[in-house]
Parts: sequence; C-alpha cells; structure tokens
Amino acid sequence: MEKIHYLIVPVSPEAHRFQVTLQVSDPDPAGQRLWLPVWIPGSYLVREFARHVLSIAALDGQGRPVAVAKVDKHRWQCAPCESPLTVTCEVYAWDLSVRAAHLDTMHAYFNGSSVFLAVEGREHEHCTVDIQPPAGEAYGAWRVATTLPRAGAPEHGFGRYRAADYDELIDHPVECGTFDLVSFDAHGVRHDIAVTGRHRGDLDRLARDFARACTAQIDLFGAPPPFDRYLFQVMVVGDGYGGLEHRASTSLLCSRDDLPQPGQAKTTDKYRTLLGLASHEYFHAWNVKRIKPAAFLPYDLSREGYTRQLWAFEGITSYYDDLALVRCGLVTPDEYLQMLGETVTRVLRGAGRLKQSVAESSFDAWIKFYRPDENAPNAVVSYYTKGSLVALALDLTLREATGGARSLDDLMRRLWQDYGARGIGVPEDRIPALASEIAGRDLSAFFALAVDGTEDLPLAALLATVGVKLGLRAATGESDKGGTPGPLAKVQAEAVAAADDVAVTSAAPLRPWLGARLSADGKVSLVHDGSPAQQAGLSAGDQIVAIDGLRFAGIEALLSASRPGRALEVHAFRRDELYQCRLVLAEAPLDTAWLVVDADAAPDAVAARAVWLDTAAPPK
Repeated sequence: MEKIHYLIVPVSPEAHRFQVTLQVSDPDPAGQRLWLPVWIPGSYLVREFARHVLSIAALDGQGRPVAVAKVDKHRWQCAPCESPLTVTCEVYAWDLSVRAAHLDTMHAYFNGSSVFLAVEGREHEHCTVDIQPPAGEAYGAWRVATTLPRAGAPEHGFGRYRAADYDELIDHPVECGTFDLVSFDAHGVRHDIAVTGRHRGDLDRLARDFARACTAQIDLFGAPPPFDRYLFQVMVVGDGYGGLEHRASTSLLCSRDDLPQPGQAKTTDKYRTLLGLASHEYFHAWNVKRIKPAAFLPYDLSREGYTRQLWAFEGITSYYDDLALVRCGLVTPDEYLQMLGETVTRVLRGAGRLKQSVAESSFDAWIKFYRPDENAPNAVVSYYTKGSLVALALDLTLREATGGARSLDDLMRRLWQDYGARGIGVPEDRIPALASEIAGRDLSAFFALAVDGTEDLPLAALLATVGVKLGLRAATGESDKGGTPGPLAKVQAEAVAAADDVAVTSAAPLRPWLGARLSADGKVSLVHDGSPAQQAGLSAGDQIVAIDGLRFAGIEALLSASRPGRALEVHAFRRDELYQCRLVLAEAPLDTAWLVVDADAAPDAVAARAVWLDTAAPPK
C-alpha cells in the first residue's frame, strides 16, 4: 500500500454524505497537519470547501483515538501518534455544480479538492484511492467515470485508483451512477462522453460532433494531444449551464434541451451553446491546464493566486471555442459571424468596460467577477467576453501585420512549445513580447489599449481586413441578444452594404430607453449608469407598482407605444416606503451589434477571411 491512501464511500446518499478516510503510514512524529483547498483551479473564487466537513476523527496504529484540533478555517493538527494514522471525516455534498461535490440516490460526483485532505509537506508523494459504491442492491448498476489512472479497478468500475501526487489526485473528478456512455477517437486517442441524468439526446451525433471539434483543436496544437485518453462528464438537468476543465477531462452541466435530439438535423441555438461549452473546456487542456501563468506554478490552494493574464487564458479560450466550431464545419461562417455579433453586443452593453481593463478584471476576479452584484455591469468587464474580443483583435492584427503569414494560431503554438509542453509558467509580460516577435513589429500600443486600457477595441477596422462589416443598432427589447440586423433586416442590411464607413448604424426608428432591467412584476434588478432610470432615482431592489397612475403591467408594451422624450410618472416602493419620481425616456443607445460579409471586399480580404474562418494553418 502507498504511504498515503484514501477511501471514499457514499455512506448516506439520501443525506448527501460522503465518508472519506485517509491513512498515512508514517505521519510526522511531531503530529501530522492536514488541510483542504479553499478554491479549485479554473474557478477563481475562495469557496471554503472545509465548511462542508461535518465531522473528523483519527485513530493510531493500535486503534486508539488521536486528538485532532482545528488550526484555522481549512487546516487540522493531529497529535503525535503511533503509525499508521487513520483520519476519517464526513463531507456534506449538495452542490449541484462542476466545482465541488454532489451526492443523492441518483448519482455521486466529486472533485477531489472538496473531499480529499492533503497531507501537509507531502503533497508531492504518490497516493492511492479506493472508490466504493453505496451499500445496497439499489446501487448495483452504478459505474465510475473518471480519468484517474486505475490501480486494480476494472474499467468504469469501483476499486483502486492512483495518482502521482496530490495535484493529480484532485484534477480528475469522479462521476458514479447509471450514466450513458459513448466513445470516439480523435487522432487515435480515445474520448468518452458519460451522460448523467434523464434525457432523449442523440449521443451518436454528440460523439460525432465532439470528435470534429476535438480534432480541430488537436490539429491546431499538433498531435498527439497531451493526454492518453479524455472524458467529458455531462450532467443533464432541467435548467443549467457550466463547465470546468481538468488535465484529461471536463465536467459539464447542461440543460436537457441542449442535447441534440434524434432525427433532428438542425443545429439549434441551445445545442450550439453546448458545443461551444465543450469546445471551450477542451481547449483548456492546453491553455491553462498546461500553458499556465507563472503565478499558478505551483498552485497555492490555501489562498488567492493573482495574475493579470486571465484575459489570455480564459479570453483566448473563449475566442477559440467557437472558432473551432466553424473551422471544423459544425457551424457556418454566417452563424459564426452572428455569434461574434452577440459577443460584441454583450460587451457594449456593460459600462464596466469603460472603467475596468481586462488586466484589472483578471487580477480582481477573486473579489469582483465571481462576486457580481446589482452594479456589476456598470463596474466590471468580463475577461471571458471582452477577452475573447481582445483575442479576435490580436488575431486579426497579427494576420494584417504579416500579410496573412502568421496569426494567433502561431502564438498559441509557441506558448505550447515554449511553456506548456515544458511545464514552465508564462511570465506576466511574455505574451505581448511574443506577439510582437511574431508580428515583426512592436505591438505594445495594441496591448496598452486592448489589455491595459478601457477604450473600445477598433474592431470595425480590423474586421474590414477580412472583408467583414460591423453594424450597430438599438436593441428591440430585453430579449434581443444582437448578432442579427433586427426586424428591419432588409433595410438595415442594405444600409450596411451601401455604407462607405466601416462601422455603420441602422436606420431603424428611434426606440425609447428606460435603462433598467425589470421583472414581470416590476422589480428592478439593474440600473445602467447614466440611464433615465438612474437619473430619475430608481435603484436595484425597488418595486414599481404604477406608471402614469395605472398599475404596473409590464414594460415592453409601454415602451413599444412610446417615443424618446416621453415623461413617465412612476410610483415605486423602496423597502416599505412608497415614493414617486418622474422618468423621461431617452433614445436607446446603439449597443447591439451584428456582422455581415462585405460583398464588395477586395480579393485579398476575401482570401484572408477564408483562411481565418475555414482553415487552421498546419502546425509549424
């Protein structure tokens, strides 16, 4: 037996409790200290996993109790004892997400960071773990889906697994239950998809489509991929979304309707979202799991780890997740341009982009991005969303600077070859320097604007280099995500095509703007900076009860029957106090974007677009 060995058993699925036993054959003579991570790599928020530990106790080699004292929020100190030391704890598992642990009578799922105590000072040592099913005939059909290396356990079975060190132990999440399983090969490497939860999905199509996306990404970095096998753990629920990357697997949470349905040839918006999520997490197998910020080598899971580079590790990944789909043919170029338009729209609708740079957003992820409040859109920019646009701008800049000879693909391959494949962390200033080297010119001004600045990116001019025009219009309503010309498609498309300017605006009728997000019953959840709602004094949490003397009955019908400049008399409750304010509707901002192919683009721009969207240059 290894000197460090774990046993995990779902002892009480109905009460959502795992029992986890740790045996240390030769504990520290002065008393062994143990700890549990406070965050999980890939999700930059202190989550305090120790709060789910219900009990902890220890025995020595003679079966006698060993005192265990809590040192701080995530560490325990065991008294000196005769070897071996056996520590048993119970962990509550009712977090239905990809970040922690969840257990009920239908399945068991856990990330090691939320259940396995680390042996302080010996995190680098090999360890083994026995994964056992719950007791009872009801669980006789359960199987195991994980990429933990087997050490005696049968394939997809309960039994013994191993890990080279603690970091590997917690980087292979485990799913147990009666999941459906389908497999495919990509560049000769086996990939499994384990789907948990009731569904009617077409798993054969899911495997075919995942295979195309995975192959495109392996083509980008070069075969073989940096793992011997790969696992997609897909948890299907009524309404959910999320993903978390690991070195040889990913955990995905999706809605039941996101899966492709049997006999359905069309790629729905929901299925396209699932494809993008899977593509995103798969790209992370290179970018962030192996190409890492120097600040993450090694991870310090006892406290926050700060870097200004999350815009690159998450933003570049967010750019390539959809780009891989168009390159492998899962979405058309027109569909991809629509998706890009939706991304531009999400960025434009947040005033936080004018206050916070993506570098600052990266650094402050721990206290801002992962802790959004009612003012977040006014104060915070997403290093995912704007980061993807920075990646787009950088890609087009590199292509333009080198006459199409080099691109962001080359930058990613250099990062992989120089850092990821060698296990070296990327210094904070290395990406701008490497990009300048690839471009053959100094790009410091680009990075000052795009990464360290808060001005809008020059996307219109950059997209023109690949024969694409950027259009802007007002939103048609709360549900308008952008990406399309809107209801006056013909008029607006003709305006775009006829415009001499690169960025064009639509000729749609003026739409009034409230500048607040309301629920169906009038509850205010968000007020935009500088908006009519803010100027009138409305605040998040207010309850609108009447407008112009009539009981509130929804805002969309009222807005569609109004024009900018109309004054509204609003009655609302703030807490339990009724107040009245006068709100003057303004003209809706042009914050809704769509992209269209420029039919009059020069031949070199058309050729550049074909290379950008349709083919990935072969690895150098």
